[in-house]
Amino acid sequence: MKHPKTYNAKEIKTPNECILIEGPIPQDKLASYDFHDGLVAFRQPKQQQKALVEIAGLPEGRIIIARVHDMIVGYVTYLYPDPLERWSEGNMKELIELGAIEVAPEFRGYSVGKNLLRVSMMDDAMEDYIIITTEYYWHWDLKGSGLNVWEYRKVMEKMMNAGGLEWYATDEPEISSHPANCLMARIGKRIEPESIQQFDRLRFQNRFMY
Repeated sequence: MKHPKTYNAKEIKTPNECILIEGPIPQDKLASYDFHDGLVAFRQPKQQQKALVEIAGLPEGRIIIARVHDMIVGYVTYLYPDPLERWSEGNMKELIELGAIEVAPEFRGYSVGKNLLRVSMMDDAMEDYIIITTEYYWHWDLKGSGLNVWEYRKVMEKMMNAGGLEWYATDEPEISSHPANCLMARIGKRIEPESIQQFDRLRFQNRFMY
């Protein structure tokens, strides 16, 4: 499967500066920018930037960023699911995962997350994918946001909806382990019915439970 990547961009004006949302960004560009030290949700900023550079080099890998001048203040990643996860079991070439989305705390409140997703979906190639994201409450910044788990879940759902992702039921054990966890997905317009059926089989592997 080919993975064409068409660059798109959008500006968000804030009282202090403009935030440029753009991508997919190639490896060399990603490596050349500064990385905001508030981007610590998954690992330390320098390590996370290195991980994003590696993802950008994958055939299917996509990184959309939010930046102020030469400083990355937010990002979203797309790549094939981890080989250890259920979602890779079907070896579906058209199934990619929104692996991480993060916005530096001081730039929250300007719909940066929603616009990262909107710019992602401007590329027509996204209609050739089933895009999934697995949301686990233990990744959420409950302390920093001051929200409880259900309030944060509502915020996450609204943000994902901006990119066309919707809630999907599943019996995957980690997702099922807490009611706030969820699977969300966007099925591209050019996805064949057989692929949707295969995705359904990945979602439910323990039908005898129902």
